[in-house]
Amino acid sequence: MYSEKIVVGAGSEYPLNGLMTLPSDLSKPVPAVVMVHGSGASNMDEKVLKLTPFKDLAEGLARHGVASLRYDKRTFVHARRMIRNRHLTVKEETIEDALLAVQMLKRDPRIDHDRIYILGHSMGAMLAPRIDAEGADVKGLIMMAGTPYRLEEIVLRQLRQAGRGSSILKKIIGLEYRFYKKRFRGLYQMSDEEAKKKKFAGNLSLYYFKEMGQKTAADYLLASNKPVLILQGGKDFQVLAKRDYRKFKKLLADRENTQYKLYPELNHVFVKGIYNDILKASKEYSVEQHIGEDVIGDIAAFIHSN
Repeated sequence: MYSEKIVVGAGSEYPLNGLMTLPSDLSKPVPAVVMVHGSGASNMDEKVLKLTPFKDLAEGLARHGVASLRYDKRTFVHARRMIRNRHLTVKEETIEDALLAVQMLKRDPRIDHDRIYILGHSMGAMLAPRIDAEGADVKGLIMMAGTPYRLEEIVLRQLRQAGRGSSILKKIIGLEYRFYKKRFRGLYQMSDEEAKKKKFAGNLSLYYFKEMGQKTAADYLLASNKPVLILQGGKDFQVLAKRDYRKFKKLLADRENTQYKLYPELNHVFVKGIYNDILKASKEYSVEQHIGEDVIGDIAAFIHSN
């Protein structure tokens, strides 16, 4: 196993540093994955406090003969410049760079061009089917801690979860929940221009949610017959096994080429869950852990079987 420095979007307005991690045996072209981050500004390892899930996956998959390409997220590197875009969508934030990354792999002679996969985590999993539909045209998808719900529904749900804390915190978050619930009301009846004028937070407008929510991950999957692996942690307090994972299984019940894997003791980052409490997320993610061979082995087996 070894890694090479690469640049996604070299020469463009938003170049992104990254790493291509390769197996030691390159006697023939190998399968590969492009890793797509969750929400927020993330580096190429998708580092969150003491956890580095994309680094763990890249190194683990290389030991199974699978190459990977990971890179810094655009909002991590170019945040100041992106603030100028008052009508930001996931297309500029995530999708354009994922498409460029896939094209890099398709040009590399060491990669089996017929066995390239998108591996998306969290919001990256929500977007993986759309990335494929909008031009990636990969072999299959690996969706880790994704959801078939719209993003604004997840935002409101997580606010409700966080509102279970102390009386003071509960009151503050309760006010925030009611504010955003009202803000999102009638979102899909708004014109694009109206949604662009209504702010959500920071430089995001409601158009960010409206544009993304026109079609859910499940909608895209139902229009495709490509192989899909849906992974979920049982102790994930950000995306819920009892709601999101079950909903996927219900919506996709008649879809062929869909595999599911639930890890009862793992959290949103696919390491051992500790507190099972969204209010203790920072504390939980401050404990150094690494994604285990069970998860990495399942992903590799899926790739090698297709």
